[in-house]
Amino acid sequence: MTIEMQTGLLEDHVRAILDLLGEDTNREGLLDTPKRVAKMYREVFEGVGVDPEIALTTTFEEEYEGMVVVKDINYYTFCEHHLIPFFGKAHIGYIPNGQVVGLSKFARLVELISKRPQVQERMTQQMANAIMNVLQPEGVIVSVEGQHLCMCARGVKKPGSSTVTTIKKGAFKNNDALVEEFERALARD
Repeated sequence: MTIEMQTGLLEDHVRAILDLLGEDTNREGLLDTPKRVAKMYREVFEGVGVDPEIALTTTFEEEYEGMVVVKDINYYTFCEHHLIPFFGKAHIGYIPNGQVVGLSKFARLVELISKRPQVQERMTQQMANAIMNVLQPEGVIVSVEGQHLCMCARGVKKPGSSTVTTIKKGAFKNNDALVEEFERALARD
């Protein structure tokens, strides 16, 4: 099915949802809403079906004997349970094992993984797995902070609440000193 056909179907379904909600889809403010929503869905879900490991495919040989930390990578995604946004920051630390990747590639990795319906736990796991699979570092740690509108704006309505998920692999798994070093790096301004 072509993107044009998919877009037309998305527009039809958005229009049907608005109709089911009792809205007048012919009123001025809603006339172009189905088109705008379809365009937005194509953009925010462009990572569906894309292997996030492609973000890390350009690697470089480099002997580096320390930890690399990339922090405060902003992301925006959609909760797969309610299709409403959650957003926050991802923090990635790894200990290279002869292979490094351009630092901007971590932002691209986060972007690809967040451009699909998600849950934060899976998102965190997917980031760590991609880094382990491609770079094969001595270890990786990924921590993701998120504010979920499904919890803040509906349901229990607890605005300001946040969720933190962390995955430790390789050298980080049983090494408290490495984890503390990562946490200190995150705490620096």
